[in-house]
Amino acid sequence: MLSTRLIFLAFFIVLSPTSFASSGDWPRHGLNFQETRESPLGQINPQSVANLGLAWSFDTGTRRGLEASPIVINGVMFTTGDWSRVFANNALSGELLWEFDPQVDRAWGANACCDVVNRGVAVEGDHVLVGTIDGRLIALDIATGEVIWDVLTIDRSKPYTITGAPRIVHDTVIIGNGGAEFGVRGYVSAYDIETGEMRWRFYTVPGNPALPPENAAMEKAQDTWTGDVFWKVGGGGTVWDSMAFDPELDLLYIGVGNGSPWNRHIRSPGGGSNLYLSSIVALDASSGEYVWHYQTTPGDTWDYTATQHMILADLEIGGELRKIIMQAPKNGFFYVLDRATGEFISADTYVPITWASHIDPENGRPVETENANHREEFQITKPAPFGGHNWQPMAYNQTTGLVYIPAMENASLYSTPESFEHVEGHYLNLGQDDEFAAESPMATMNPTLATAVMRHLLRGRLLAWDPIEQEERWRVEHRTAWNGGVLTTAGGLVFQGDGTGHFSAYNAETGDRLWQYNVGNGVIAPPVSYEIDGEQYIALMVGWGGSVPLLFSQSEAIGGREGRLLAFKLGANEVLDIEPHVRIQPEPPARSGDTESVQRGGALFNTYCMRCHGVNVQGSGVIADLRYMTKGSHQAFDDIVRKGIFSALGMVSFADELGEQDVQDIQNYIIEVANHKWEDDQSSEAWINTRNWFYDMIGTAAAWFL
Repeated sequence: MLSTRLIFLAFFIVLSPTSFASSGDWPRHGLNFQETRESPLGQINPQSVANLGLAWSFDTGTRRGLEASPIVINGVMFTTGDWSRVFANNALSGELLWEFDPQVDRAWGANACCDVVNRGVAVEGDHVLVGTIDGRLIALDIATGEVIWDVLTIDRSKPYTITGAPRIVHDTVIIGNGGAEFGVRGYVSAYDIETGEMRWRFYTVPGNPALPPENAAMEKAQDTWTGDVFWKVGGGGTVWDSMAFDPELDLLYIGVGNGSPWNRHIRSPGGGSNLYLSSIVALDASSGEYVWHYQTTPGDTWDYTATQHMILADLEIGGELRKIIMQAPKNGFFYVLDRATGEFISADTYVPITWASHIDPENGRPVETENANHREEFQITKPAPFGGHNWQPMAYNQTTGLVYIPAMENASLYSTPESFEHVEGHYLNLGQDDEFAAESPMATMNPTLATAVMRHLLRGRLLAWDPIEQEERWRVEHRTAWNGGVLTTAGGLVFQGDGTGHFSAYNAETGDRLWQYNVGNGVIAPPVSYEIDGEQYIALMVGWGGSVPLLFSQSEAIGGREGRLLAFKLGANEVLDIEPHVRIQPEPPARSGDTESVQRGGALFNTYCMRCHGVNVQGSGVIADLRYMTKGSHQAFDDIVRKGIFSALGMVSFADELGEQDVQDIQNYIIEVANHKWEDDQSSEAWINTRNWFYDMIGTAAAWFL
């Protein structure tokens, strides 16, 4: 093993990326502490980008979502795949140097709201650090991938997960977690890089009010919550993705997520802003002590997290150079704040919203509309829980002065049930009216019509935003809502992949598409750029997945294919082998359930199965599309659902939630939908075209109405 390490170190040259990494590296998650995602490299530019070609590809061996930002240091690329696996590749050739599998129990995947994804590693000295879906933080030897230390960062009796990338601050590694949808209390922790010993922990929401608060920040937060549901359920507020660090101010900025449950009328029935949900919180990076916060969505009730990408920059505003922090969280407003004090500077909507009219400039708080309250009746509200911008990173170009946002336009139904009872485990405790959701138009309409309507309600775009003027400069409309993160470069380009399986380069000033490459699979990850031997590369992980692909089938999206890591450079001409993806539906069993059973099954499916297998049983290739179940799977359906015979694959048992008749009703519903598709496929092409045109018109009308 010593010889292997020496060979690797000779190849790697140096051990300390923070001290010796070249300007051509990509050493941190967002390139730098400021998380700008603006590469200083300009060899690939509007004049040369037409000659960009594939240099190499690496198969990751998965068909699940790939979300990682590769780290590139001294010719080695470190990245992650599904189930928190880590890869080290030669960044020049793509050759695999080592691979690490943390051996996550696949049953733990049921606790992941939005696929078993991972957004990458952090590298410091001779340590590669990764958070795992089952809540561990692991330090690996940079040369061999062997474990240096492995610590559990969560209470395993609770459904916590880790999908975000760690961040390095001083000699500590910072990690948060997810799980608010299921019922947990959020926090962020700092661990000693060398030993794995925890240095500090900051809770984002208060705990049991009968106990002394952990610190002054929690004492302050306590007065903004009411009732006892929140602390018994956990309260939420998980730090599941974005962070940034200002070395000069020694401030660590964390993005805090949604409440648990979502619905504020249940979570905190007496009202209150519920600190520090949906907030940017600034902490003393050395001690983890609270410094300031800004709450983007006080009393959040729509899953409008503030965990989205944060960027630090110095901007001239009102004739004064200000140290600012920028964010486009889910709620639809683009924020500019003073990063030293948290002072509100400006905000405006970057996508259409209905829950608030504007941000009051006097206090920096949103002014809610009548559409914000769904206590008495359901409301159709924009944005949906997916947000105007989700986890996919945006990028800031200092030359153009623009922020490039992977934005979405969408809407969702919100409601309040007459009663609420928290269910422990992997059950989504949203505090929404499950009965209404099961009987809603989207859940009960013709499946093909539902798909057509969703195509118009869920729209994605690449948006160029002026953070000083708070206005849109240009946009590119995408055919899919769920698309990749963004990279911008000093060469005047913006790179982004999309759900149709295309990777594109745009002019950073105008938005004109200058180059496009068919990668053969939907893209959700952000690209990075690096340089080796004087040549600039653009690297990208390709693999369809995440929350929207699990829930919705968009006909334009490409999924279910092998995940890959790709690298491009000028003059390269490697050919990407794109496998054909043809699914043949077996003839489904004959309908056996009566109307009442099918309706009950639909309601149960939407409660227990929909988040993985899709609305109206229409998957997008990430997880098995149940309309394509074989005869054997139908025969073993009860064993799969209640006995958990596929638990090792991540399909856990629902024996505690579902009885034998419940499972039969769900199967009857699946059979009904499968037969509908089977009959549809046997119809004439002329009829299908006419039907689809009619449904498309309905979808257009629905989107216009909403």
